[in-house]
Amino acid sequence: MAHSIVNTERIRPGKGKATPNRSLERGIAVLRAFRAGSSVLGNGEIAERTGLSRSTVSRLTQSLVETGMLEYIPASRGYRLGVPVLCMAHAMRDSSQVLKVATPMMVEVAMQHRINVGLAVAEGDEMVYLESFRYNRRQSLRTVVSGQRIPMALTSLGRAHLATLSPEAFSAMIGVLADKNRGRGWGELRRQIEAAVASVHDKGYCVASWQPQVVAIAAPMRFEGYAVHVLNVSIATPQEPAAVEATLAGPLMKLAAAIQERAAREA
Repeated sequence: MAHSIVNTERIRPGKGKATPNRSLERGIAVLRAFRAGSSVLGNGEIAERTGLSRSTVSRLTQSLVETGMLEYIPASRGYRLGVPVLCMAHAMRDSSQVLKVATPMMVEVAMQHRINVGLAVAEGDEMVYLESFRYNRRQSLRTVVSGQRIPMALTSLGRAHLATLSPEAFSAMIGVLADKNRGRGWGELRRQIEAAVASVHDKGYCVASWQPQVVAIAAPMRFEGYAVHVLNVSIATPQEPAAVEATLAGPLMKLAAAIQERAAREA
């Protein structure tokens, strides 16, 4: 059975005709340079991560300190994210009708089947977890928290997202992923992505196992006024992916349908 896949290109106000503000874009690029595991960055490190000149970064970090978005650490001559960033993240989560609807249903399924259930959206060439509930008895070494980034090319979440793109957007993203993964078995990875995309179009979901003895199944979901969200279930197991698919694809698709139906009713 073929599944209808929505185009996930970013929704822009005014049909995208307004001229972008380059200074604002560069300031946001500085904030994006901060990732888990790199809490303090100097201007040189930020310049390297963003591709901006050190002089530009210096001006931007000064402005971001003045607005409270960054804090300056004299001892290390570096910067860390300020408290307002956390406030914005909390506001984003609190304002999401999708999370309000999905969270209790995800918990119920995770507890019922003793599995892990996650929800993510695309951000650039990565996926970002919005929520994750982990009830699988056999825990993996990997922990998952809200805001955590994972690779788009390697994961069921990312491949399910790729299946929702228009042909033009898909081609552009494949180019980005090819550059990022060149020399790391890209040919085989590309074949896996194409198989996963075909699976989403045919079945509504795809399966991936990018970590040892961890199998995940993901399905994209559509919500009015929101970017496409991707739901996944996963377990740590020595079983083959096909066996996990036979057991968990049904609960995943049932949960995805229930979340979308309830969100539509409460919109």
